[in-house]
Amino acid sequence: MKRKINLLLLLLWLFHAANAQKPVAEYKRLKAYEAVPRPTTAIIVCPGGSYCWLSKRHEGSEVARWLNRNGIAAYVLHYPTAGWAGFALHSRLYFPGRQYPDQLTAIEKAIRLVRQKGYQRVGVMGFSAGGHLALMAAENLPKDARPDFVAPIYPVVTLSHAVTHRRSRRGLLGEWRWRNATMRDSLSMERHANRIECPVFLMNCKDDPIVDYRNSMLMDSALTVHHVPHVYIQYTTGGHGFGASPHKTSKEAIGWLDRFLIWVRGL
Repeated sequence: MKRKINLLLLLLWLFHAANAQKPVAEYKRLKAYEAVPRPTTAIIVCPGGSYCWLSKRHEGSEVARWLNRNGIAAYVLHYPTAGWAGFALHSRLYFPGRQYPDQLTAIEKAIRLVRQKGYQRVGVMGFSAGGHLALMAAENLPKDARPDFVAPIYPVVTLSHAVTHRRSRRGLLGEWRWRNATMRDSLSMERHANRIECPVFLMNCKDDPIVDYRNSMLMDSALTVHHVPHVYIQYTTGGHGFGASPHKTSKEAIGWLDRFLIWVRGL
């Protein structure tokens, strides 16, 4: 019996090691897409993936190249996630890591590094769980490390409301803490919107089958109550996970890509 337990622990460790990411200090997780000529605005892109994995192409490299084509420097952040083994096997019960506050540490370091390059403005654009991370950066980082603007796109917002995205909650907080009411409330972005001091571009679709569209409505209401400058755009159709694909919201009068460019250039 003891031999079987030891074998199981060894297998869990191997799965954990296979999915481990480089330490934040090395920062190979931040991939640069720098537009030419040198722009004045840079955006750190946080892909989605429920804090369990990352949509590196649709919500990462494709978004960065779109920003480049429109004269904006982009940096895609591969922040820590649970990994497929961590999620499927609950291995973080035995090997803690790649959970809150690791993601917040990653975005803070990314903002500080990008800001050192001399851009006039450094913003954060996040998709789904990455949108939650963008909002965390605006609410929870030290003031000298907060972004100049944030763009949460079809974001996870709440961790304590009935409409929460449970997989993201578990991915962020881990197996030990995802049921902790204090932790969930502290990381429900709509509950602390008063901390946000930068402009916010918020967008989602009402037919979103993954993250309940009311997440964004909660955030919009909180931003309005606290007089935070923001734009909230809700599309009727479009779903979830489309990243920079223009056809998803192009049926509307103006797609989200064009609306964002108008907004960010007007800041």
